[in-house]
Amino acid sequence: MGTDTRTRPAIRTWLAGIVVALLVFPLSAFGSLGGDEATVQADRVHTNGTLKVARAQRYAVHEIRAPSGTLVREYVSPSGKVFGVAWNGPTMPDLRQVLGTYFDLYVEAAAKRGARGPVLVRQPGLVVQSSGHMRAFVGIAYVPEALPDDVAAEEIR
Repeated sequence: MGTDTRTRPAIRTWLAGIVVALLVFPLSAFGSLGGDEATVQADRVHTNGTLKVARAQRYAVHEIRAPSGTLVREYVSPSGKVFGVAWNGPTMPDLRQVLGTYFDLYVEAAAKRGARGPVLVRQPGLVVQSSGHMRAFVGIAYVPEALPDDVAAEEIR
């Protein structure tokens, strides 16, 4: 029993849609930390925020202000990679979006500490500090290996 020739175009269309979804969705959900400068725009769209860019010789800072008032700063190296992020404001940003591929590592490390309160994750591939309370959240995250040679971690704030 063969496939009806009328269903072949429908199957091809369905398969093409699956391929397009696999190619597009990982890029839009990739997040920022460790991503390319282009991921900043995805973060802006995700938060429905406004974007302001301040460029310096050693890095650029992309500031995204969400409608809630939360400010997320994404630090981009001259090579175009996001090496650090910082946030402050009345609500926590979507850390899955901000941390991107590092989110699962963050969740795993944060779960091991088992307590409430400020979070400090310090691992070879990721550093995250997050604290706050209702209407006053702050935090930073960076990839130590991705810091440009002449940039200190303390500059991410």
